[in-house]
Amino acid sequence: MGDGIELQIRSILAQQLGLEPSEIRPEANILDDLGADSLDVVEMVMSLEQAFDIEMPDEDVESMRTIADLERFVASALAA
Repeated sequence: MGDGIELQIRSILAQQLGLEPSEIRPEANILDDLGADSLDVVEMVMSLEQAFDIEMPDEDVESMRTIADLERFVASALAA
């Protein structure tokens, strides 16, 4: 996966959650470790969809728990 994609995702999430990009680790659980709530998740998804011009179906989003899950999904969507 390209580091540029990972950095862009982490930058978007950090801005959305009011965190430093260095706090956004691949193993971090979006809800538990980063303190995101359901509204934060909706806003993150919308930001990622817009930034990468992809669509993230609800059923896929519901299965994503960590930053690494998000990064894999975006990389896969961009490769398709």
